[in-house]
Amino acid sequence: MHRFTLNLLGVALACASLESMAAADLVFSNGKIFTGEPGQVLMQAVAVENGKILKVGSNAEINALADNQTQRIDLAGKVLMPGMIDSHSHPVMAALGTMSANLYDQVKPLPELEQWVIEQDQAGHARHADVILIDGTSSAYWEQSEAIGKIFNQGRWTDQPVVFNGIDGHTGWANNAMLKRVNIDAALVKSLPEKERNYIGHAADFTPNGYLAENGWDRVRSQLPAPSEAVMLNAAREAVRLNNQVGVTAWMDAAANAGLGDSVFELRPTETTVGVLPLYRKLAENGELSAHVAALMIAYPKSLPADLAVIDKVMQQFKGVPNLTFPGIKMFADGVMEFPGQTAAVIDPFKNSQKNGQLLIDPAHFGELVVAAEKRDWIMHMHAVGDRAVRESLNGFAYARQLNPAPMPHSISHLQLVNPKEFPRFKELGVIASMQLLWATAENYTEELVKPYVSAYSYRYQYPAQSLHKAGAMIAGASDWPVSSQNPWNAIAQASTRKGPLGVLNAKESIDRETMLYAYTLNAATALRLEKQIGSLAPGKQADLIILDRDVFKVSDAELFDTQVLQTFFAGQSVYQAKPAPAVAKAD
Repeated sequence: MHRFTLNLLGVALACASLESMAAADLVFSNGKIFTGEPGQVLMQAVAVENGKILKVGSNAEINALADNQTQRIDLAGKVLMPGMIDSHSHPVMAALGTMSANLYDQVKPLPELEQWVIEQDQAGHARHADVILIDGTSSAYWEQSEAIGKIFNQGRWTDQPVVFNGIDGHTGWANNAMLKRVNIDAALVKSLPEKERNYIGHAADFTPNGYLAENGWDRVRSQLPAPSEAVMLNAAREAVRLNNQVGVTAWMDAAANAGLGDSVFELRPTETTVGVLPLYRKLAENGELSAHVAALMIAYPKSLPADLAVIDKVMQQFKGVPNLTFPGIKMFADGVMEFPGQTAAVIDPFKNSQKNGQLLIDPAHFGELVVAAEKRDWIMHMHAVGDRAVRESLNGFAYARQLNPAPMPHSISHLQLVNPKEFPRFKELGVIASMQLLWATAENYTEELVKPYVSAYSYRYQYPAQSLHKAGAMIAGASDWPVSSQNPWNAIAQASTRKGPLGVLNAKESIDRETMLYAYTLNAATALRLEKQIGSLAPGKQADLIILDRDVFKVSDAELFDTQVLQTFFAGQSVYQAKPAPAVAKAD
């Protein structure tokens, strides 16, 4: 009798479940559905209810959940998948850069560069107050600093401040008029400690040549004319639009508490260091934040555990903002690899200087800081470019695991050089590899500005995606926009080919596209600590979806690179739709 009663109850619950599932308000059918759920085959259809995934299955199963009120979308064989997720980006600053003069990493001959700057100024794109500012400047220019000075320190430029903002976010160049304004001269350079002196390019007599890195660059960046609040809000709005356009519906803002003029390299945040957080809040209030933002707070590399309290106070100011979460903190372990900067912390010294770069964290106490962050339920996201920075970051996480074996989803981003001894440690410690694999290419950055200066052994393991994957590391896709494009399809294709204008960068580290699809979906969601809400098309998760213009499982790598998103949905609502191609008139 009791069994019969339970069976009746089960039938009643099943009927109730079917009734609730019959309320799908949006149905996609006749497609190739990549769910992002490990091991799950491609499906045909998806049902959405109240902005969440209701069910994924066959056409028959999903169509049975629709009624005359349901919006139906026939995919006609097209690929549908979860919204893409970027595990390391600076989208507001990136979008701001697109709104004015920007070289986008293009290297022009110096006479052409001068003419281009003149044209940009005449068109009204380059001038910020009385400063001419050029964004997106390639690091390839910096070894020509003196030659740049011969152009931009004379004639029409003698009294005109000119600044080139490096695309890497760590370097820049300023002419004499700007250097004078910020009081950078030979006397200052001579007075600085060796570490800071190395951040300012200079001649033997300490006269600066215009090249600036890290804290030296911050001396100029902090004095640039500040955009208005309206301009910054437009930049935030544009950041969302440009991400949605390429199918990105979530990202880790890797410096959310840093403002445009803040010294991010060794930032010492205060309670008023709120960066772009007010912009995200304003977008959310306006209903314009059609993306999940996991905001990381930059912490000073040599912080003491007690220093984290001030960061928590900033987080509390913005808790509860829709689509804005605070997974933890970001920290710089080192700088950049490229000559002449060479501020990345490396195990074998750079060949030209016989120096090992700059390790910003204190190896003796970094583990204690990791423990302090974990006690607050915060992850740590590390900027680590050089192999020593990667090793010391992992050592800090290992220290924490000795005290608490349960791993936290900490992550290390960039990973330009990784010593093979570290490969298995990622899996052992549960550390996520946040990789910008659009950078895995043979070009001037990796060949001309790195290869001559690092050991041959180290160079073999540049952006070692396949080695980390084979060792069991979870790889999360990332762009570091504006350092490179926010378009994940470019990076997914590049991860496979590793081809560039100067050849192939270590073909053995090529990684397949299926792995990269997970890298930009469920794995990246895990890095953002949002894997229970997004990252795959599982019942109950938010319906962040994208429809693609080609079969990304079958096209060539070249075709994959140019993948276009036809439509992006955030919480079941269309937030981007590609314009139809113009009709081509037929000849009579």
